[in-house]
Amino acid sequence: MLSKFAVRLAWAMALLVSPWLTVPSHSQPLTLKTALQRALAASPRLTAAERDVGIATGQRIQAGALINPEVSYEQDNSFGSRGYRGTKSAETTLQISQLFELFGKRDARIAVGRAGIETAAIQRKAVRLEVLSETAVGFLGVLGAQRRIQILDEQVAAIDKLTPLLQRRVDAGASSPAEIGRAEVASALVKADRERVRSTLASARRELAVLMGDTAAKFSAVSGRLDVLGRPPSFKAVVAAIDSNPQLMRWTAVYAQRNAELLLARLKPYPDVRVSAGWRHFNETNDDAVRLSLSVPIPVFDQNQGNILSAQESLAKTRAEREANRNTLIVLAGRAYDSLQGALRELKVLREVAIPKSRQAADAIFEGYGQGRFTLLEVLDAQASVAQARLREQEAQQNFHVAVATIEGLVGNPFTLARETAR
Repeated sequence: MLSKFAVRLAWAMALLVSPWLTVPSHSQPLTLKTALQRALAASPRLTAAERDVGIATGQRIQAGALINPEVSYEQDNSFGSRGYRGTKSAETTLQISQLFELFGKRDARIAVGRAGIETAAIQRKAVRLEVLSETAVGFLGVLGAQRRIQILDEQVAAIDKLTPLLQRRVDAGASSPAEIGRAEVASALVKADRERVRSTLASARRELAVLMGDTAAKFSAVSGRLDVLGRPPSFKAVVAAIDSNPQLMRWTAVYAQRNAELLLARLKPYPDVRVSAGWRHFNETNDDAVRLSLSVPIPVFDQNQGNILSAQESLAKTRAEREANRNTLIVLAGRAYDSLQGALRELKVLREVAIPKSRQAADAIFEGYGQGRFTLLEVLDAQASVAQARLREQEAQQNFHVAVATIEGLVGNPFTLARETAR
C-alpha cells in the first residue's frame, strides 16, 4: 500500500533523475540521483545515527554480560598481643564468591538492549529520509533559480530586440529618442531582477554543496525538468501511508524498550543470592578447613518503588508521544499537500489562460507597434506580462515538486528506490 502511494507521488520527479552515477565535475551538470548519493555519503547526521546504532549494540552486549566472581583473602588472630603476636595463631582464609541473579533480571536487561538497537536502527532510517528530503528540496531550489534566470534572460533579449525597431522609428521621426532610453531602463530593471535571482542561486548552490559535504559548489549547474507533473493520491491515502514513517515506527521499539525497563525495575527488589566457597588454614594447629557462605539481602527498606513508578509513567508516556509525533507529521503533510494542490490549480490557470493569452497579446502588440498602432509602453507592459506569467509558472512547478519531496519523506519511502520503480 505504501509503495503504491509513494510511487504515484514520486514519479512526478522521475525526470529529474539521470542515469549518470559518476561524481560531477565543474563541466558536468549535477543530477538529482548523484546529489542524493553524495548527500547520503557525506551527511554527518547520518554518521551520528550510525554511531547511535553502534552505541546501542555495545550496550546490548554489556547487558548480557555475566557478573564477575570475586576473590577475597582474610587473615584473623594475628599481630596482636601475647598469644596472638605475629602470625603463630593466625587463621587465613582464601575465598571466591559469585552473585547469582535470579528472576530473569539478566534477560530483562538483554531485552532493554535489543529494543535499544532496534530504536537506533529505525531512527537511522528516519535520519536518512530527512537527508534525502532536504537534499531534494535543495536541488529543486537550485533548479528553480536556474530556470528563473533563463526566463529573465529571455525577457532581456525580447526587450533588446526592440532596439533596432526603435532606432528606425526615431530616424523616421515616428518616435521620440526618449523611447530608446525607456527601453534601456526596462532592460536594466529586468537585469537587476536577474542579479537578485543570481544571488539566490549562489546561496542555493552553496546550501546544496554543504548537504553533499562540500563547502563550495563543485558543479556547474544542475540538470532536471520541472514541467512534468503527476497526479497525487488522496490526502486520506497520504495520512494512511504516514504510519509507515520511521519516526512513528520507532515508537514501537521505544515502547518495547520502556516495557523491558519497567520489568527490570519491578524485578530489582527481588533478592539475588551470593554464594561463597573458601579454604581456611589454622596456623596454630596447622589444620585446614573449607568455608562456605550464603548471603541474601532482605528488601525491607528499599523496594525500588520510585524507579518502578518512573518506569510506569515513562511507558504510559510513549503512546502520547507517538500520537503527538503523528499529529505533527500529519500537519506537515497537510501543508505540503495543500501546497501541491494549490500549485496544480495555479498551473492550470496559467497554462490554459494566462500564458497563451499574454503571448498572443504580446505578439499582436509588438506587430502593431511596428505599424504605429501601439506605444512602446504597451509593448513593454505586454512583454512583462508574459515574463511574469512564466515566472509564476516556474514558481508553481517548483512548489509542486518541493511538496512532492516533502510528502515522500513523510510517508517514509526512499527517494531513489521510488523513482527507479517509477521509471
